[in-house]
Amino acid sequence: MPKKKILIFTDLDGSLLDKETFKFDVIKDYFKELVRNGIIIIPNSSKTEAELLDFNEQNNLDLSFITENGSSIHGLNKIHQNLPDKIIISRTKDEIQNIYESNISLDFKNKITHILELEIEKQQKILELPLDKVKLAIKRDHSLPIKFNGTEIEKKEFIKILKNSGLTIQTGGRIMNVCDNVNKSIAMSKALQLIRKQLDDEVITIGVGDNENDIEMIKQTDYPCLVKNENFDSSLINIDNLIKSTEPSPNGWADVIKTAIQKIES
Repeated sequence: MPKKKILIFTDLDGSLLDKETFKFDVIKDYFKELVRNGIIIIPNSSKTEAELLDFNEQNNLDLSFITENGSSIHGLNKIHQNLPDKIIISRTKDEIQNIYESNISLDFKNKITHILELEIEKQQKILELPLDKVKLAIKRDHSLPIKFNGTEIEKKEFIKILKNSGLTIQTGGRIMNVCDNVNKSIAMSKALQLIRKQLDDEVITIGVGDNENDIEMIKQTDYPCLVKNENFDSSLINIDNLIKSTEPSPNGWADVIKTAIQKIES
């Protein structure tokens, strides 16, 4: 009978990391204990490759990860030597920019702040990050971070035009990202398919998120988990066996993972 191998696909900001400090010090020992015990943790985030490499380095970790809302997968060869180091799913930022420029009217463009075009001080104010982290956050390979300044009705129309152009919008905590037609769920499924082919163990998945752009990802896992987010109404989410935390990140992350693992081991 195959052994059970647990894979955790997790959002970072607001799920694992504190929304204000972007740290998880209070549960870091528990997190590293999970890694030492052979549990595979794969951050699946809107963050850039540069940010996720920095996350690994700053926390003395060597995790595989998924970047820019499912645009690329990195480091699966750390899980098994036969797996690739890098998989690109999305078109490039320049290709996305060209599609955007060709399909979005001037009227809409005037309602949008392009984060990458701002001076770094203004970027810092919008992103609410330390200066060194801002420089990593703007190293986009597959998405255009924007702030929409129009009405909700205009925003819906803008998103509709993007979808008709083969692009999509991923909404995060502070900004929106214009992306290729990809998402966290698609990238996770791709990574999982490849991992399962190489591992002899029975693979069991846990998905952790806190916001709208995490829902499709966590729905596809065996144990979907939602960390408390005051700005997201989780009562509207209808997922069987959903595990919810009563606390926000990072403690909420540890709570849902402990509950999920107890269910797996019971």
